[in-house]
Amino acid sequence: MTPNNSSPLQNKTALVTGGGRGLGKALCEALCTAGAHVVVCDVRADSSEQTSFELNKKGYQTIHCTVDVTDDEQVLACLQCARERFGALDILINNAGVDYTLPIDELEVEQWDHVLAVNLRGPFLFSKHVVGQMKLLGGGHIINITSTAAKRAWPNASVYHASKWGLLGFSHALHAELRPHGIKVTAVVAGGMRTPFLLDRFPDIDVSTLQPPESVAAAVVNVLSLPEGTVVPEITVLPMGETSWP
Repeated sequence: MTPNNSSPLQNKTALVTGGGRGLGKALCEALCTAGAHVVVCDVRADSSEQTSFELNKKGYQTIHCTVDVTDDEQVLACLQCARERFGALDILINNAGVDYTLPIDELEVEQWDHVLAVNLRGPFLFSKHVVGQMKLLGGGHIINITSTAAKRAWPNASVYHASKWGLLGFSHALHAELRPHGIKVTAVVAGGMRTPFLLDRFPDIDVSTLQPPESVAAAVVNVLSLPEGTVVPEITVLPMGETSWP
């Protein structure tokens, strides 16, 4: 693969949280192919480093950053590293997420706090700290990766639903707040994907009902490539085999 020199993303800088594997890795690869410089962020140092190494080996421009998205100081340090290498960020993709699939009476308080911290506090911290520079640039784009879990509910996932419904609301609130500043905000409601997030926890899942993460990444790149005067506040990307919703 080689960068697309005619892409609207050419030479833009994008940061992807949870970028070491799964959808995050697919997003990093799609952004690089579209011409962007990419900051690969992940709490797993080996994952972010490996993804960045593979992309750099193909001739793309990336750096990797090990960051706990719930830690304000680590987020600031990561953003500073990105600015020193590539300059101001044009694109932020809040993708990192965790879950504990447990009945409410078995869910530990620490587990509840962990999911809300990663899935909600993380997007808040990164968004908070990039908005100032985006305002100075006169624009930018924040993508929040949410889920069909923000639109419906199933048993034993109370904290995941709470976090994803919250992230969807947060995303729409940012859209309303930042639109006058030329900053686009998009919530991506993603259906089931063939990624470790599902496959590692549910080994018996019917993979034929899931979509490859590359399909969601392609949809994100399409949204990012829209003309300057157009914004998509919310997009739903479902596998054709998913029949439970909508």
